[in-house]
Amino acid sequence: MSYEVEICIVDWQQCKHALKAIRKSVFIDEQHVPEELEWDGRDTECTQFLLAADSVPVATARLTPEGQIGRMAVLNNFRGKGFGSRLLASVIEQAKHAGHKQVFLHAQVSVIKFYQHHGFTAYSDVFIDAGIEHRSMKLVFNNH
Repeated sequence: MSYEVEICIVDWQQCKHALKAIRKSVFIDEQHVPEELEWDGRDTECTQFLLAADSVPVATARLTPEGQIGRMAVLNNFRGKGFGSRLLASVIEQAKHAGHKQVFLHAQVSVIKFYQHHGFTAYSDVFIDAGIEHRSMKLVFNNH
């Protein structure tokens, strides 16, 4: 099945209903992340990304001012369709455009291969965040 995909940088205040719904479904409901950890108070200072498939919001991510990619979530029924890769590519392009020399993230161990496929390398041991195993990963941009 082919979807019409649109990825936009959105304003947290204007789109927080859709952004929060995706993150609540993935992180709080599915992965049992405590709400107080998910809603860390940083969303207004981050660049927010929203991916819509056939005009339905299905994925989100954010980029912090320090260059950390986080809160990347794709609704369960839309995984395995390339949306995560497209969303990640958009976040990386925006980070480059904003002048970042690299980006970093804390990847859940279960998706490290996904990020490695996109050029990220792990630089930490496994650590627990919100009860889930993670590793820190980074992608350094080549200035060619």
